[in-house]
Amino acid sequence: MIGRRLATTEELIVLVSPDSDEELATIEEWGRTRSISVNAVDVGNDIDSIYEPGTEYLGVTLGGDGTYLEGVRQFSPKEIPILGVNAGSLAFLASISPTDLTAALTEAVAGKATIDQRQQLQVTADGVDCTGINDVMIEHVPPENPVDRKITRLEVYADDEFIGEYEGNGLAISTPTGSTGVSLSAGGPIHYPKNNTSLQVVPLHTHRLGVRPLIVDAETTLRVVSEGPANLLVDGGRAQTRLGEADVVTIEGAGTAAHVVNTSYDDDFFTSVSEKLGWSVREDRDDTGSSDVGTRTDGTHDEQPFLERAKQAAMDAARAAGPALRELHGQTESIEFKSDKSDIVTEADYKSENIITTVLESEFPDHGIRSEEDVQRDGSSEYTWSVDPLDGTGNFAHGNPNYSISIALLENETPVVGVVYAPETDEMFSAISGEEAMLNGTPLTTTERTSLDECMLLSGYDPDGTFLSHSYHEARGVRRLGSAALNLCYLAAGSADAVWEYDTYPWDVNAGLVIACTAGATVTTADGSQYEPNVGLDTRNELLGSNGPLHETLLSHLQGADALRSTATGLTD
Repeated sequence: MIGRRLATTEELIVLVSPDSDEELATIEEWGRTRSISVNAVDVGNDIDSIYEPGTEYLGVTLGGDGTYLEGVRQFSPKEIPILGVNAGSLAFLASISPTDLTAALTEAVAGKATIDQRQQLQVTADGVDCTGINDVMIEHVPPENPVDRKITRLEVYADDEFIGEYEGNGLAISTPTGSTGVSLSAGGPIHYPKNNTSLQVVPLHTHRLGVRPLIVDAETTLRVVSEGPANLLVDGGRAQTRLGEADVVTIEGAGTAAHVVNTSYDDDFFTSVSEKLGWSVREDRDDTGSSDVGTRTDGTHDEQPFLERAKQAAMDAARAAGPALRELHGQTESIEFKSDKSDIVTEADYKSENIITTVLESEFPDHGIRSEEDVQRDGSSEYTWSVDPLDGTGNFAHGNPNYSISIALLENETPVVGVVYAPETDEMFSAISGEEAMLNGTPLTTTERTSLDECMLLSGYDPDGTFLSHSYHEARGVRRLGSAALNLCYLAAGSADAVWEYDTYPWDVNAGLVIACTAGATVTTADGSQYEPNVGLDTRNELLGSNGPLHETLLSHLQGADALRSTATGLTD
């Protein structure tokens, strides 16, 4: 989940601990001034009664870490991002101060916050089947006589491999988020928790020398077999059971992450560690080191160039819209009737457009926006965004993965920034005119093929099949993928040698044009004249794009195809 998507927040769900009435009243007043509904739920009650699928929520917890953990339990399965307010006496997870509450909320719903994915763990045992964000404790059962021996024996397996037998007070198996708790006190390492997918096994006061903490990937399945009575506690006892001899506990990374909202009003991780756990490599919380990383030698920060900032905002907007499209795309084949499929596509278009335009408006309030769907807004500057929130609707409606999001920035009607994102394959194409075209950070360049019989061609809508019939036997192949934006990106990436479109719309091709031309493509009309994507919608706007060396050959073939089409039209008249 991308922090920019928080700009589309429609409602808050607030989990409220006792004695948090003042903070709740502050949130409710803040929500009224911004037309954002605030739904308050007392800790201990379920949010299902107010949760509506499809609504853009932000989850807020008011209390200490106990309330925050309850928020993780309820919000994470529904993929609701969580902002924790420390209205308790001491909290490590909920780190927003009540004095910064409204400022932090404002920053979040402006799309200026970030969202970290925090690894959770899934725990299964007799009497327990739950997720946790911190740790699993398997400990000895306290003896009735305090002087009796306090040990337990546990066999541990990673997937099918036997790790060994742990003899001592027990084990702590934690996520990176939980690494600063019991695991740390038992000599385990601190894990930087942001977007860290791992689990660690830390022995508690083992009776054998040489035993060290073990770190495994979150996809590893850990199995712990108890050789006698032991207590099992998840997240400090939020779920617990008593194990008997030969009982098996299965622990692995949960499939759903906790989406943790971070604002500029949160302490960063190492400041929190330093202040609350006595992290001794810092002098105090204001110690930021002797070097200001990311600044110039004169101590001032480098300012990101405008077009680079625009490209990043477009990429953020596309990534923020991607999950909404993927979720709805997965529903298309389960829809029985055509009208229902049409509703799904309409919803997908709307949700994607709403996310993208909200992000762009928040970042560049003086820019105009033109979307294929409903948004047509004039700006006060020379810049306008051209947006197709879902290019390839036919593919989308039939469960085909070849659809995309297309976002371009125009400067006085000339495309200067292009971003095309394919949600199903997580391919992010991007370019700034005159610089480099990129695919997920890797530079792109067109092919150098000169012979048509070696080339792969991509075709758009071909109303009478003339282009296909005239080119198919001359080329290695002709393919029609159903997304003009992706066609141009595949030309840029060298996956195809040429692209032909019978007719084009600006929102379909503006972004792809920047990417293809920056990668070295030649783009003209079918007669070889300059192609203008933003000339209006009242006339057909044919496009031919190629790797460059192939262009003249393709122009000749297109003129032949046009001659055939004219002849066919004359015969039917």
